[in-house]
Amino acid sequence: MKLRTSFGTVTSSVLAWLYAAILIVPLSYLLLSSVKSNLDIFSHPFGLPTTWRWANYSEAWQIAHLDQALLNSVLVTVVAVLVTLGLAVPAAYSLAMTLNKASDRIQSTFALGFLIPPFAALIPTVLVAIQLGLFQTRTFLVVFLPAGALPLSVLLLTAFMRTIPRELAEAAEMDGAGRWRTLYQVYLPLTMPGIVTVIILQALGFWNEFFYSLVITGTSVANRTIQVALPTSLINDNTKFGLLAAGTVISLIPVYLAYSLAQKRMYEALTEGAVKG
Repeated sequence: MKLRTSFGTVTSSVLAWLYAAILIVPLSYLLLSSVKSNLDIFSHPFGLPTTWRWANYSEAWQIAHLDQALLNSVLVTVVAVLVTLGLAVPAAYSLAMTLNKASDRIQSTFALGFLIPPFAALIPTVLVAIQLGLFQTRTFLVVFLPAGALPLSVLLLTAFMRTIPRELAEAAEMDGAGRWRTLYQVYLPLTMPGIVTVIILQALGFWNEFFYSLVITGTSVANRTIQVALPTSLINDNTKFGLLAAGTVISLIPVYLAYSLAQKRMYEALTEGAVKG
């Protein structure tokens, strides 16, 4: 038993360090490339730069107008997450409180959302945006992104809410609380780990979304997100890859800060879900 435990510990440690290396190597390459010239990047990609080009960050900021792009990305991500939660929480609560064949079929219908490939919805989405007069606007992007995020959000929140004892809801109803009050005063606090999980997953997806952001908002400086601004502004016939790497690092900073702030809640959500499972 001791040999098995030692072997398992060593194996898990080796795999953990291997996984860390897989993550650190490309990140190190990106950080080093962000302060290099094209010549340094291609001549010794993993070596230190001969000349530290810190000006790459300021040049990328100015050329790609990253101030407006960051503002657009933050606005789209925050509003889209709020819209997603505003729709997913009541839907999940209704499914969790209703245990019959109809709720199971509705839940299965949400699961069908995973089967729709993104490209299949492109043309209908563009046509709807044009008909509404919202094509190449941030407004339509804010409305569209939650639609694709609802299936996963509803299923996750439903699973969390069904772990809550129904006796709590019955006790709240006996005290005179209605459905909405029971949701906000009983279910929401207990489902907070699941809500945090949904926020982190969907915020990362909204922040990194490129294809529909490019098609819907276009390349105008006023509307484009940072994921669209970087390639459309910095990739051309004479691409300076150091500028592109610097812009990519800038785009990662808000994600890193947001994840650092929510890391504790994310850990609680995962451990609590594992214990309840």
